[in-house]
Amino acid sequence: MSRRERSRRSEYRFFHPISTRWKDNDAFGHVNNVEYYSYFDTAVTYFLLEHQLIGISVGEIITVVAETGCRYHASVAFPDRVTVGVRVARIGSSSVRYEIAVFRNDEDEAAAEGHFVHVYVDRVSMRPVPIPPESRAALSLIAVTA
Repeated sequence: MSRRERSRRSEYRFFHPISTRWKDNDAFGHVNNVEYYSYFDTAVTYFLLEHQLIGISVGEIITVVAETGCRYHASVAFPDRVTVGVRVARIGSSSVRYEIAVFRNDEDEAAAEGHFVHVYVDRVSMRPVPIPPESRAALSLIAVTA
């Protein structure tokens, strides 16, 4: 199985910086795989908050994670700085698929790449609802075509 090329910063539309923490490292001296999912969630949530698309404790509609995945290319370790790049690969009727990359320090190629699927749901019933027009418009700002 051949590995595909790593993504570059220029392929992403929204960026969020994160400082690694000492606790992120595992016994092998690099950031543990589970921390990357935290980086993904943090970057996507910052995008949604910056565009006033979610209210963490208020609002009728919330987003829930339906699927995640990650491919690791190179190690990251404390005290590295990471920049998380986010783009939207697909906007459905009630879900959105983000593609996310973690860039180590000032490197241009991704150390890790993944995806993250949000489903828009009614806060009370937890049933899927259509993506609101204002959310769809903001998500379109960072959408890429395949």
